Amino acid sequence: MAVILLVLLVTTLMMGWFGLEDFVHALTFPGRLTGAVLIAVAFTTLLGSAAVVDHWLWRSFPYSGMVALIGAFAALLTNALLVVETRSGDSVAYLVLFGALTAGSAWAVFAVWRTAVMIPAPKRVAAALIVSSAIAIANFGYQNLYQPYQRETRPLVRMALGDPVLNQDRKEFAVPVDITLENRGDVGFYVLGTEFHAMAERVPLSPKDRLRRQWRSDAEQWSRSQEVNPLSRREIHQPGEMVEARPWMPYGQWIESSDTFATRVVVQLPIDTPYDQLAFYATASLARKDRLGLEPPLQFKAYSWSGKEVPTWVKEQQKSGLDSIIYRARVHENNAIDERTRDPRYVTVYWRFGTHGASVATIVARRGEEDHIPTGAQERELVSRYGLVDVLTGPMERSLWDIKSRR
Repeated sequence: MAVILLVLLVTTLMMGWFGLEDFVHALTFPGRLTGAVLIAVAFTTLLGSAAVVDHWLWRSFPYSGMVALIGAFAALLTNALLVVETRSGDSVAYLVLFGALTAGSAWAVFAVWRTAVMIPAPKRVAAALIVSSAIAIANFGYQNLYQPYQRETRPLVRMALGDPVLNQDRKEFAVPVDITLENRGDVGFYVLGTEFHAMAERVPLSPKDRLRRQWRSDAEQWSRSQEVNPLSRREIHQPGEMVEARPWMPYGQWIESSDTFATRVVVQLPIDTPYDQLAFYATASLARKDRLGLEPPLQFKAYSWSGKEVPTWVKEQQKSGLDSIIYRARVHENNAIDERTRDPRYVTVYWRFGTHGASVATIVARRGEEDHIPTGAQERELVSRYGLVDVLTGPMERSLWDIKSRR
């Protein structure tokens, strides 16, 4: 009796603790439903504990054995599911605890069953246990199997170019660019980072048709770079050079479901610029609000050129001409079980810029593991767990010949 009581009471404590946290703080409806189920299990195992004492000592209630058996079975099922859940966590202590509680619950079911438990209408009781078990397993499967792999919702980033405007002395011009972020999905997103950059390109025309080997040379050039230029019979595309880069939305904000954010940026150049075209790009790095809790705000951490708190791979990129501004924030899991059984994670945002463009890179890792480059499988797991989304638009190209002809 003492061992059974210990197993049931510890299970009551753990389920009540996790259940209350999930019921109040979980980020999704299935998570809060899981909290309610865990609270119900805690209540069931607490009643089972009282029934065990009555069944072994007083037998004042004729069905105390049945109540004790139901409590032990609820503890067995829930502890077994939590063993499956905590296997993907970082805490060995919780895995050992729930493993021991599972084994203890299985022994408790067997020990109570051996005491000739009186079960009225056994078929109905068995049906109730089967239905409740199916509901618990279905909810567990929905939250931990289906939900992470359901169809993703992706916001849209749009750009629209306005008419160029000359200044009063007609020596400079400005091109307005309208950027819009539309969230048409049913979940909100944290905005981890955004960037807009404009690339200026020289595109001289060949006086005669270019040869096949020149096309091959063009293909080899853009296959090794981030730029994608057409294979042209007359145009000679040269590597673009960045003329402007900036964030276009504050870090750490969010965009709710069915919401829209719009802004305008202006790119200015001298009228006698040697470039022939401008190419515009816009990027947003987002994370789903139902997959993580972001401890606001994203805080500035370092510059890549300062040498402080900078990963090795960022320093290597700086040597090749790509600088970074680094921001970081604490990440909280979307349910109490993962929050307690996983080590703290941090999202690090790298706002990168150089002669050949700008970009935003996002990594979620434990503190001190920023140097670790995730494998393809690890990256997919991070994207699925935290709902990371990168939305890009561009290049949107505009010829400058009509503007330069106005001087």
